[in-house]
Amino acid sequence: MNNQRSFFFNVDWFTVILYLALCIIGWFNIHSAIFDEEHPSIVDLSTNYGKQFIYILSALVLATIILLMESRFFSALAPAVYSITVLLLILVLVIGRNVGGNQAWISLGGGFRLQPSEFAKFATCLLLARYLSGTNIKVSDTNSFLIAAAIIGFPMLLIILQPDAGSTLVFCSLIFVLYREGISPLFLIAIGVAIALFILTLLLSQYQLYFIGIITIIAGILVYLFRRNQTLIITVIAGFVFSVGLIFSVNFLYQHVLKKHQTVRIDEWLGITKDLRGIGYNVNQSKIAIGSGKLWGKGYLKGTQTKFSFVPEQSTDFIFCTVGEEWGFAGTLTVILIYLTLLFRIIFIAERQRSNFSRIYGYGVASIIFFHVFINVGMTIGLVPVIGIPLPLISYGGSSLWSFTILIFILLKLDSNRMGII
Repeated sequence: MNNQRSFFFNVDWFTVILYLALCIIGWFNIHSAIFDEEHPSIVDLSTNYGKQFIYILSALVLATIILLMESRFFSALAPAVYSITVLLLILVLVIGRNVGGNQAWISLGGGFRLQPSEFAKFATCLLLARYLSGTNIKVSDTNSFLIAAAIIGFPMLLIILQPDAGSTLVFCSLIFVLYREGISPLFLIAIGVAIALFILTLLLSQYQLYFIGIITIIAGILVYLFRRNQTLIITVIAGFVFSVGLIFSVNFLYQHVLKKHQTVRIDEWLGITKDLRGIGYNVNQSKIAIGSGKLWGKGYLKGTQTKFSFVPEQSTDFIFCTVGEEWGFAGTLTVILIYLTLLFRIIFIAERQRSNFSRIYGYGVASIIFFHVFINVGMTIGLVPVIGIPLPLISYGGSSLWSFTILIFILLKLDSNRMGII
C-alpha cells in the first residue's frame, strides 16, 4: 500500500495534465481539420480522427506501463533500445514505404504505419544520457565529445538517407544537452555565425569578397588583442579559415548537396523568389488561415480554409493553421503557453534530479520538444523554411504521439524515483 501511495504522489501530475491537454486539443483539431459529414463522430474508427483516438488510448496504456517499470531499466536498456532503433532505421531503407518522397515508414497493415525515426529520438536521448553520466566523462574533452557526437550523428546519417531532412535536423537540438553538460559556449556561437554567414552569402552572393575582407580585419584585430594567449590565437585562426571556407563553399553546397525542393523552399523563405502558387502556396495559405481567425476564431468546425482544403497537410504538419483559424489568436496563444509551461516544467524537473542520467535525459526531452514546436509553428507563419515535422502531441499520427509519450513519461518515471540514484 505504501508503494502505491508513493507512486501516486511522486509522479509529477501537473506535467501529466499538460500532456493530456495537448493530446485532447490535437484530437479535436484533427477532427475539425478533416471533418467528414458522412462520418461525423469523433470516434469513428474509419476516419483519421477515429484512429487518433485509438492512438491516444494506446499512448495512455504505454504511459502507464512506463510508470510501472523499474527506473533503473531505462539506463540499463539504453544500448539495446538504441541498437533496435538503428536496426529499424536500416530496415526501413530496405522495405520501407515511400510517403511524400520519404522512405520512412514500415507498413503494419490496416492502414497503420510505423516511423522508426520518431522512436530514434528517445533512444538517442537514453544512450546519450547513459554515456555522458558515466564516470570520468566530460563532454569538454575531445574524445568524449566525439563519442557523444557519434551517438547523435549515426541515426541522423540513416535518417537523411530516407531522405527526411526534417527529422534529421531534430537531432541537432541535442547540442543544447551538450552545452548544459559543459561544452564551450564558443561552439554554439560558431554554429550561429555559420548559419548567419550561410544566409548572408545566399542573400548577398555578389558581396562575398567584402565579407571576407571584413572577416579578415576582425580576425586581425582579435589576433592582436590575444597576442599573448596562444590558445585564443589558434581559435581565431581556425574560425577565420572556417568562415572563409564556408563562404566559398555555400554555392557548391546549395547547388550540389541540397535537394532541389529544399533549395526552392529556402529561396522562397528568404524572399529570393516568390511563387505563391507553387512552392510558397502552403505557407501563404497557412498565413491566410491563421490571420482569418482574428482574435477569437471562426469557431469549431467553421474554418473555411480548413473545410475547403486550401492548406495541404492540415491535420499533420500544418495543424497549427486549424488552431489559428477556428480558435483565433486566443487559441494559438493558449497552445503556445501550454507548450512553454511544459518546457519550463521539464527543465525544472531535470534540474531537481540527483541522478546525472536523469538530468541529462530531461534536457534531451526539452531540447527535442522545443525544436519541434519552434520549427512547426515557425514554418506555418513563415518564420522558418518548411521542413515537415509534426507539432508534438497535436499533429495526427501514431508514431509521433507514441514517441513523445515515451519521451515524457520516461522522464516522469525517473523523476518519481529522483531520491534514488541511477
